[in-house]
Amino acid sequence: MDRIKLFVVEDQAKILKNQLKLLEGVGDLEILGSAMSGEEALSAIEERLPDVVLCDLGLPEMSGIEVTRTVKARHPSIEVLIFTIFDEEEKVLEAIRAGAAGYLLKGATADKIVEAIKDVRAGGTVIQPSLARRLLRHFDPAAAPNRPEPAAPKPALAVEPKVHLSERERQILELIAKGLSNGEAGKILGITTGTIRTHLENIYEKLEVTNRVEAVTEGIRKGIIEV
Repeated sequence: MDRIKLFVVEDQAKILKNQLKLLEGVGDLEILGSAMSGEEALSAIEERLPDVVLCDLGLPEMSGIEVTRTVKARHPSIEVLIFTIFDEEEKVLEAIRAGAAGYLLKGATADKIVEAIKDVRAGGTVIQPSLARRLLRHFDPAAAPNRPEPAAPKPALAVEPKVHLSERERQILELIAKGLSNGEAGKILGITTGTIRTHLENIYEKLEVTNRVEAVTEGIRKGIIEV
């Protein structure tokens, strides 16, 4: 497999240096460059066209959210992975609405970062523990903070078909909802990352969704899993 082309955006020189040091020795990655502002990043990204952009959420002028929105508008195939020191619900939700494929806290291990980069490059979505329920409340404001209330009975012809996930699919969805990467879920279940991805594709099809965030949100809403 070709190396993943990565571009890093971080406004603090020391943090940027540490990030690059962590990632430069990873054989699966090719770092195309870095920038310390959103404006500088957009110019460089336009020229170099990376596969994944690792972008700080709290940039000083043009925020990581605006960088994400602009990158996705210009180049939908480029994945953006948001990186921040704060677990800020509203900003995370806004970044996801802008098109970010995932979210990591600064201080994550190199293995965790690399796994997340690989996951989003492969079409996955990286979410943090407990974010799933907050996403449910955001996308479905009527949902209760705990388990959703049972829906009112519908006429026989209008009953929504029950979604059936296999026990393995349900296990995988629960692990993903807790913030585990494909690799971490695979280790727990004793199966390969490729098998996890295959199961996720089946889950997406059954739930009629396109990514992890939507799958977890639907899983909670339909009572298939709990977080």
